[in-house]
Amino acid sequence: MSYIKFDKSQVVNLEYSLSRELIRSNRAGSYSSTTIVGCNTRKYHGMLVCPVDELGGDRYVLLSQLDLTVVNDDKSFNIGIRKYKGDYFNPKGHKYIEDFDADNIPSRVFRVGNVLLKLERLLVHYEEQFMQRLTILEAQEPMKIQIRPFLAFRNIHELTHANMNANTKIDYIENGIRAKLYEGFPYLNMQFSTKVDFVPVPDWYLGIEYPQEQKRGYDFSEDLLTPGFFEYEAREGDVVVFSASTKEEKTGGLKQKFTKTVSGKIPRNNFINCLKNAAQQFIEKRGGKTVLIAGFPWFGAWGRDTFISLPGLALARHKLALYRDVIDTQVNRMKNGLFPNMGTESNPAFNSVDAPLWFFWSLQQYLEQKGLDCWERYGEAAKAVLYAYRDGTAFNIRMRDNGLIYASAPGKALTWMDAVVYGEPVTQRAGYDVEINALWYNAVCFALERSKEAKDRKFISDFEHLPELIKNSFIELFWDEKLGYLADYVNDEEGKNTFVRPNMVIAVSLPNSMLSKEQMKNVLDIADKNLVTPRGLRTLSPRNKFYKGLYQGSQEERDNAYHQGTVWPWLLGPFCEGWLKVYGAQGVSKVRSLIYGMEEVMNEAGISTISEIYDGDPPHAPQGAISQAWSVGEVLRIIDLLETKYSKK
Repeated sequence: MSYIKFDKSQVVNLEYSLSRELIRSNRAGSYSSTTIVGCNTRKYHGMLVCPVDELGGDRYVLLSQLDLTVVNDDKSFNIGIRKYKGDYFNPKGHKYIEDFDADNIPSRVFRVGNVLLKLERLLVHYEEQFMQRLTILEAQEPMKIQIRPFLAFRNIHELTHANMNANTKIDYIENGIRAKLYEGFPYLNMQFSTKVDFVPVPDWYLGIEYPQEQKRGYDFSEDLLTPGFFEYEAREGDVVVFSASTKEEKTGGLKQKFTKTVSGKIPRNNFINCLKNAAQQFIEKRGGKTVLIAGFPWFGAWGRDTFISLPGLALARHKLALYRDVIDTQVNRMKNGLFPNMGTESNPAFNSVDAPLWFFWSLQQYLEQKGLDCWERYGEAAKAVLYAYRDGTAFNIRMRDNGLIYASAPGKALTWMDAVVYGEPVTQRAGYDVEINALWYNAVCFALERSKEAKDRKFISDFEHLPELIKNSFIELFWDEKLGYLADYVNDEEGKNTFVRPNMVIAVSLPNSMLSKEQMKNVLDIADKNLVTPRGLRTLSPRNKFYKGLYQGSQEERDNAYHQGTVWPWLLGPFCEGWLKVYGAQGVSKVRSLIYGMEEVMNEAGISTISEIYDGDPPHAPQGAISQAWSVGEVLRIIDLLETKYSKK
């Protein structure tokens, strides 16, 4: 039996099936995403969504949907599905689905009348190309197959509506057509592996609704243009491949190309393989640069997320070359000791105080995995960060006389808790932050270790006095003897903030920690009692009056809950590593239970991957992006840690 599989009773229940989504991406920066029944519920869904360099490199939905109709015995069976106003679904193709599995690629089997057919979809690895394979498994007589494409040609963050500017003209090409609705876009080449007829009947389908956007408080209704439909005759045993690509294909090779692409997939036949398969989805190689996409479907390549997720995505999969390519790309974008955290290639935002310090942690993981060229390759960049933080850089990031890093910029949230509502940070945490200074100490210690090996006297002379100063100041400032844990942040205006948050756990988990074993244990115990859930760590204790246990409502409401109780799976990484650090072999059972407990989410939300966040309150429903790099990466990294250091041999 398949590992990822849904039966007919599950699929026909739209309340169940519309909450389960598929995401497939490729190295070219494209992705394909929809629900398991093929009904688009987000503006981000589409069969072919790809970056358009001519329009700034953002992703655009070119091909939104494909309707497939079987014409048999003078009856038409449309196996597509769309939602319209008033919870009206038309067509209702989901009722024909017999089963669904996704061990290699998403596959659905339909029974329509006396016809049994199989529909499979994939993206080609390094090209902006979507492919669909239709196999007629059973049929008593020949039938007609009609394929109707629905075109959007719009940015993933926007919606399109019927207009007079859309170009409905098509050009005939080998076994298909090409279309381009607006200038500036590439042509969308739609072709088949067999000869087909095309019937040009351009029309707008109005008022298609996306319930997930409605739920999130955004505009949720759009119109899609269909240029007409393709038609061909089919019989039992026929296999036909459809291709949608930004370049014209030689149709004689489409079947072979589909088969070859499938053979290169990691089978999703167990928990580990699902994670490895998901890990590949975040890698993008374009224009000589290799980046990690923070999450799907709406995130880009973020610096902080890159350094945190990279060890798990690359090292747990034994890919040192990938590791180097990603780090090289980031180092080339560094400015004044900071890495771009978000924004576009042409307009990056450097508003992250922690990304440059996570850079050091990722180097430590790289070295741990035999990346012996670590300091030779990245030492100069690492030292540039430390000098910038010591002497001062943007956003008032600077080391004070006590050796600690103080960062404060009005209206800016510089740590990973960076939600902003109406221009005001929800959790600004200005001043001395516990995880920032823990990362700072770890970075300085690591750089000194490597510099001593390299006999770098200048750097040693400049920094060798700092570890002891940082440690003493850190303990004095952050450790609360009465409470028995670390303050979350301290600043000149508010003083000490002792909210129970997961940031203090990072101070336990790092290779170089300023805490005693007893202090580490106290921090972990507090976190275990207040923050740990089966899906990750809460961002705030439920005992706090500001705690928000549900991530729902408008953008404002969701942003207010984002770091005020919402659960983040990536935090399992620091917690589990810290737990093993303190409890050793005795802690393995708890860590294994937490990490392998995430297997339960493989058939929820984003199928065979891990969501960005979960509700703080039970049952901890999945929320946010359906597939997140650091969620997958940190679970993979801890599994790798368990296997390499704590497995019984």
